[in-house]
Amino acid sequence: MTWVKVCGLRDARGIEAAVSAGADAVGFVLVPASPRWVSPEQAAGLAAGMSATAVILTVDLPPDEVLGLAVAIGAGGVQPYGHHAAAVAAAAARQGLLVLRPVSIDGPTSFDHIPTDQLPLADSAGAFENGGAAVHGGTGRVFEWSHLRSSERAFVLAGGLGPDNVGRAVAEVRPYGVDASSRLEASPGVKDPELIRRFVRAAKDQP
Repeated sequence: MTWVKVCGLRDARGIEAAVSAGADAVGFVLVPASPRWVSPEQAAGLAAGMSATAVILTVDLPPDEVLGLAVAIGAGGVQPYGHHAAAVAAAAARQGLLVLRPVSIDGPTSFDHIPTDQLPLADSAGAFENGGAAVHGGTGRVFEWSHLRSSERAFVLAGGLGPDNVGRAVAEVRPYGVDASSRLEASPGVKDPELIRRFVRAAKDQP
Protein backbone atom coordinates (compact mmCIF):
# COMPACT_ATOMS: atom_id res chain seq x y z
CA MET A 1 0.00 0.00 0.00
CA THR A 2 1.28 3.45 -0.90
CA TRP A 3 2.87 5.52 1.85
CA VAL A 4 1.17 8.93 2.07
CA LYS A 5 2.31 12.27 3.48
CA VAL A 6 0.18 15.39 3.74
CA CYS A 7 2.34 18.49 4.06
CA GLY A 8 1.78 22.01 5.29
CA LEU A 9 -0.83 21.29 7.95
CA ARG A 10 -1.56 24.07 10.42
CA ASP A 11 -4.62 23.10 12.45
CA ALA A 12 -6.26 20.21 14.28
CA ARG A 13 -8.99 19.79 11.63
CA GLY A 14 -6.39 19.07 8.96
CA ILE A 15 -4.50 16.70 11.23
CA GLU A 16 -7.66 14.78 12.09
CA ALA A 17 -8.66 14.52 8.43
CA ALA A 18 -5.23 13.23 7.40
CA VAL A 19 -4.81 10.75 10.24
CA SER A 20 -8.36 9.41 10.13
CA ALA A 21 -8.06 8.82 6.38
CA GLY A 22 -4.88 6.80 6.93
CA ALA A 23 -2.02 9.20 6.18
CA ASP A 24 1.35 7.82 7.28
CA ALA A 25 3.03 11.19 7.80
CA VAL A 26 2.17 14.84 8.29
CA GLY A 27 4.50 17.67 7.33
CA PHE A 28 5.04 20.87 9.32
CA VAL A 29 6.62 23.82 7.49
CA LEU A 30 9.00 25.67 9.81
CA VAL A 31 9.71 28.43 7.28
CA PRO A 32 8.34 31.85 8.31
CA ALA A 33 8.13 33.10 4.71
CA SER A 34 5.73 30.30 3.77
CA PRO A 35 1.92 30.68 3.96
CA ARG A 36 2.01 27.21 5.55
CA TRP A 37 4.35 28.24 8.36
CA VAL A 38 3.81 27.02 11.90
CA SER A 39 6.00 27.84 14.86
CA PRO A 40 7.87 25.01 16.58
CA GLU A 41 5.51 25.41 19.53
CA GLN A 42 2.45 25.06 17.29
CA ALA A 43 3.97 22.04 15.55
CA ALA A 44 4.68 20.37 18.89
CA GLY A 45 1.09 20.90 19.99
CA LEU A 46 -0.33 19.52 16.77
CA ALA A 47 2.02 16.53 16.78
CA ALA A 48 1.27 15.55 20.38
CA GLY A 49 -0.45 12.18 20.46
CA MET A 50 -0.59 11.95 16.67
CA SER A 51 -0.30 8.43 15.26
CA ALA A 52 1.21 9.59 11.95
CA THR A 53 4.90 10.47 11.70
CA ALA A 54 5.60 14.19 12.04
CA VAL A 55 8.05 15.47 9.42
CA ILE A 56 9.56 18.95 9.74
CA LEU A 57 10.42 20.97 6.63
CA THR A 58 13.30 23.39 7.15
CA VAL A 59 15.31 25.74 4.94
CA ASP A 60 18.93 26.82 5.51
CA LEU A 61 19.06 25.61 9.11
CA PRO A 62 22.20 23.80 10.35
CA PRO A 63 22.08 20.17 11.54
CA ASP A 64 22.20 20.86 15.28
CA GLU A 65 19.27 23.26 15.06
CA VAL A 66 17.16 20.90 12.96
CA LEU A 67 17.84 17.95 15.24
CA GLY A 68 16.96 20.09 18.25
CA LEU A 69 13.68 21.08 16.63
CA ALA A 70 12.90 17.45 15.84
CA VAL A 71 13.35 16.53 19.50
CA ALA A 72 11.33 19.49 20.76
CA ILE A 73 8.46 18.81 18.36
CA GLY A 74 8.55 15.04 18.64
CA ALA A 75 9.14 14.69 14.92
CA GLY A 76 10.17 11.39 13.41
CA GLY A 77 11.37 12.82 10.12
CA VAL A 78 13.02 15.76 8.39
CA GLN A 79 12.75 17.33 4.94
CA PRO A 80 15.69 19.73 4.64
CA TYR A 81 16.24 22.33 1.90
CA GLY A 82 18.89 24.94 1.30
CA HIS A 83 22.55 25.34 2.06
CA HIS A 84 22.78 22.72 4.81
CA ALA A 85 20.45 20.11 3.31
CA ALA A 86 23.07 17.40 2.78
CA ALA A 87 24.57 17.84 6.26
CA VAL A 88 21.14 17.89 7.91
CA ALA A 89 20.08 14.78 6.02
CA ALA A 90 23.22 12.88 7.02
CA ALA A 91 22.94 13.90 10.67
CA ALA A 92 19.25 13.02 10.84
CA ALA A 93 19.84 9.64 9.23
CA ARG A 94 22.51 8.87 11.83
CA GLN A 95 19.91 9.60 14.51
CA GLY A 96 17.51 7.12 12.92
CA LEU A 97 15.06 9.73 11.66
CA LEU A 98 13.15 9.40 8.41
CA VAL A 99 14.90 11.61 5.85
CA LEU A 100 12.99 12.90 2.84
CA ARG A 101 15.66 14.31 0.52
CA PRO A 102 14.20 16.69 -2.07
CA VAL A 103 15.35 16.16 -5.66
CA SER A 104 14.49 18.62 -8.43
CA ILE A 105 13.16 16.84 -11.53
CA ASP A 106 13.55 18.58 -14.89
CA GLY A 107 14.56 15.58 -17.02
CA PRO A 108 15.47 11.89 -16.69
CA THR A 109 16.82 11.61 -13.17
CA SER A 110 18.89 9.14 -11.18
CA PHE A 111 18.82 9.00 -7.40
CA ASP A 112 22.29 7.47 -7.21
CA HIS A 113 23.66 10.58 -5.51
CA ILE A 114 21.24 10.21 -2.58
CA PRO A 115 22.57 7.98 0.23
CA THR A 116 20.58 4.80 0.71
CA ASP A 117 19.56 5.78 4.25
CA GLN A 118 17.65 8.74 2.78
CA LEU A 119 14.41 8.59 0.81
CA PRO A 120 14.41 10.72 -2.36
CA LEU A 121 11.48 13.15 -2.65
CA ALA A 122 10.95 13.81 -6.36
CA ASP A 123 9.43 17.26 -6.96
CA SER A 124 9.08 19.56 -9.96
CA ALA A 125 12.00 21.86 -10.74
CA GLY A 126 9.65 24.81 -10.32
CA ALA A 127 9.18 23.86 -6.68
CA PHE A 128 12.73 24.93 -5.95
CA GLU A 129 12.89 28.25 -7.76
CA ASN A 130 10.14 30.62 -8.87
CA GLY A 131 10.94 33.98 -10.38
CA GLY A 132 14.18 34.18 -8.46
CA ALA A 133 12.57 33.42 -5.11
CA ALA A 134 13.04 29.98 -3.63
CA VAL A 135 9.68 28.51 -2.64
CA HIS A 136 10.70 24.97 -1.70
CA GLY A 137 7.66 22.97 -2.70
CA GLY A 138 3.96 23.63 -2.64
CA THR A 139 3.67 25.14 -6.11
CA GLY A 140 1.15 22.61 -7.42
CA ARG A 141 3.19 21.97 -10.57
CA VAL A 142 3.26 18.49 -12.11
CA PHE A 143 6.45 17.33 -13.84
CA GLU A 144 6.81 14.63 -16.49
CA TRP A 145 6.41 11.37 -14.58
CA SER A 146 8.11 9.37 -17.32
CA HIS A 147 11.41 10.81 -16.07
CA LEU A 148 11.10 8.46 -13.08
CA ARG A 149 9.78 5.24 -14.55
CA SER A 150 13.22 3.66 -14.85
CA SER A 151 14.14 4.30 -11.22
CA GLU A 152 15.01 1.22 -9.19
CA ARG A 153 15.13 3.19 -5.94
CA ALA A 154 12.19 3.64 -3.63
CA PHE A 155 11.15 7.29 -3.73
CA VAL A 156 8.32 9.62 -2.78
CA LEU A 157 6.49 11.43 -5.58
CA ALA A 158 5.46 15.07 -5.11
CA GLY A 159 4.60 17.97 -7.36
CA GLY A 160 1.04 18.93 -8.22
CA LEU A 161 -0.62 15.87 -6.74
CA GLY A 162 -4.23 16.02 -5.61
CA PRO A 163 -7.32 13.83 -5.27
CA ASP A 164 -7.94 13.86 -9.02
CA ASN A 165 -4.54 12.64 -10.22
CA VAL A 166 -2.83 10.77 -7.39
CA GLY A 167 -4.43 7.44 -8.30
CA ARG A 168 -3.14 7.71 -11.85
CA ALA A 169 0.28 8.79 -10.58
CA VAL A 170 0.56 5.75 -8.33
CA ALA A 171 -0.60 3.42 -11.10
CA GLU A 172 1.83 4.84 -13.68
CA VAL A 173 4.92 5.63 -11.62
CA ARG A 174 4.68 3.09 -8.77
CA PRO A 175 6.40 5.26 -6.16
CA TYR A 176 6.97 4.08 -2.62
CA GLY A 177 5.01 7.09 -1.44
CA VAL A 178 3.26 10.32 -2.40
CA ASP A 179 3.23 13.80 -0.88
CA ALA A 180 0.83 16.71 -1.43
CA SER A 181 0.19 20.18 -0.10
CA SER A 182 -1.09 23.05 -2.25
CA ARG A 183 -3.74 21.11 -4.17
CA LEU A 184 -5.35 20.12 -0.87
CA GLU A 185 -6.08 23.74 0.04
CA ALA A 186 -9.16 25.94 -0.02
CA SER A 187 -6.82 28.96 -0.11
CA PRO A 188 -3.06 29.37 0.34
CA GLY A 189 -2.09 27.83 3.66
CA VAL A 190 -5.65 26.71 4.49
CA LYS A 191 -6.22 22.99 4.02
CA ASP A 192 -9.61 21.56 3.02
CA PRO A 193 -10.30 18.48 5.18
CA GLU A 194 -12.42 16.85 2.48
CA LEU A 195 -9.67 17.24 -0.13
CA ILE A 196 -7.21 15.73 2.33
CA ARG A 197 -9.45 12.72 2.93
CA ARG A 198 -10.06 12.22 -0.78
CA PHE A 199 -6.33 12.45 -1.56
CA VAL A 200 -5.29 9.91 1.07
CA ARG A 201 -8.02 7.46 0.10
CA ALA A 202 -7.28 7.75 -3.62
CA ALA A 203 -3.60 7.04 -3.00
CA LYS A 204 -4.29 4.13 -0.65
CA ASP A 205 -6.90 2.57 -2.92
CA GLN A 206 -4.30 1.73 -5.58
CA PRO A 207 -3.15 -1.93 -5.44
